Amino acid sequence: MAQRSDIPHFPRTAAIDAYGNGGFYFADMSHQGSLLFLPDAVWGWDVTRPEQIDRYSLQRVFDNANAIDTLIVGTGPDVWIAPRQLREALRSVNVVLDTMQTGPAIRTYNIMIGERRRVAAALIAVP
Repeated sequence: MAQRSDIPHFPRTAAIDAYGNGGFYFADMSHQGSLLFLPDAVWGWDVTRPEQIDRYSLQRVFDNANAIDTLIVGTGPDVWIAPRQLREALRSVNVVLDTMQTGPAIRTYNIMIGERRRVAAALIAVP
């Protein structure tokens, strides 16, 4: 897996305006590839398939767990059930994991940030 960047794509959270064609549109910007939306920044995310989602790929979520109540994971076009070990690891830092396809994940995330909830999203880009 590629090395993580220490520079966010955007310095705060943002609503997602559109998605598809392998990327996302938010805050008058576009990005090709998957993204991790945290309360303090938007980061590139090197995950392209749900099977790559693990504690390592979600390390930024664990590092920011004190600011997150819910993690929404957009699994691309496929349905994916997170392994029990990952759910338990997140639960141990008081983060609830909710997985769904990327489209519904974006809609849920946008509603939750609109309600000023403590939410993060890990979103796999879809074609």
